[in-house]
Amino acid sequence: RKIVQPEKSLMQLTTMDERIELLKQQGINNMVIVPFTKEFSQQTALQYIHHFLVEKFHPSKIIIGYDHKFGNNREGDFRLLEQHASEFNYSVKEIDEELIQDAIISSTKIREALLQGNVKLAHSYLGYDYFFKGVVIEGNKLGRTIGYPTANLQMENPDKLVPGNGVYAVTCQLEGETRMLNGMMNIGTRPTVDGLNLMIEVNIFDFDEEIYGRHLKVWLKHYLRSEVKFSGIDALKEQLNKDKEESVRLLTN
Repeated sequence: RKIVQPEKSLMQLTTMDERIELLKQQGINNMVIVPFTKEFSQQTALQYIHHFLVEKFHPSKIIIGYDHKFGNNREGDFRLLEQHASEFNYSVKEIDEELIQDAIISSTKIREALLQGNVKLAHSYLGYDYFFKGVVIEGNKLGRTIGYPTANLQMENPDKLVPGNGVYAVTCQLEGETRMLNGMMNIGTRPTVDGLNLMIEVNIFDFDEEIYGRHLKVWLKHYLRSEVKFSGIDALKEQLNKDKEESVRLLTN
């Protein structure tokens, strides 16, 4: 979409590296990444089938999503592939639509669920827990003065979707390590403190290590509450105590 409709570019649910990781987990052994250029996008659907799919890959079977379109002006689909199957000696299979709660799963619905903090629904659509990666950067260190030090994250990929503002129970993992860490995360502008910039802050439970500059992978587990402006730091700390208690309960069940 960045090439064809740059004005309508969407935040990504998965980066390229994440797609590779997820496909490996599903047992895919080989993957070809083709740069999607303006020239590539202007192929007709038949040119795409003949000169790209058939000449380059010699497929015996092609699998396509029920709503997938290809070729210039999105003129190609399952039916076109089927029409040319005998000519190019391949078979073709269409993946049916998936319904959850009587709704067709789509990337738009997944984005909406994540932005609304509906973690359970988003995960049911995705089939896995939504995750993102960030680099731990220095903050103003206010959290440690009230007993809740946080890892402030800068997204690795600026095009990756940041979930909606609020407080979440999360699990996380430092790059290069196998241990899984429990914690809670706030996404928002910290209205009790300054309310200025959007921040992603993760408080890792029972953890006291310097990790500035390291990469942290975070999985959403549960949405706890919306972001609230408290009367002061003491009221904020009292709520954080409750958030931690609830996070521990949810993550251990």
